[in-house]
Amino acid sequence: RPNTLALARDPKYTRKSTATKPKFDEYSLLKYPLATERAMKLIEEFNTIVFIVDPRANKRHIKDAIGRMYNIKAVKVNTLIRPDGLKKAFVKLTPDFDALDVANKIGVI
Repeated sequence: RPNTLALARDPKYTRKSTATKPKFDEYSLLKYPLATERAMKLIEEFNTIVFIVDPRANKRHIKDAIGRMYNIKAVKVNTLIRPDGLKKAFVKLTPDFDALDVANKIGVI
């Protein structure tokens, strides 16, 4: 069976009219911090801040966005999806950052 000539593609125009914007940036990923009684207890006792985030975000996305937006470092991030469909992220801060000061800066307290 003979091999036919396979030419490289040479499109006459680009198929997309505009460049796609990134799916997640820190402003669309972090929606708002929670200020419930339980969230306040976590801030005071466990150095943890609670955020509502985009349901498609993963823990690495959340950790990076927190670092870029608020210039703080997180030890770990725990997430859960609430019954109303929103994703809640518990961000535990490193010991050199105080969650109470960060919450004041953000405007939670």
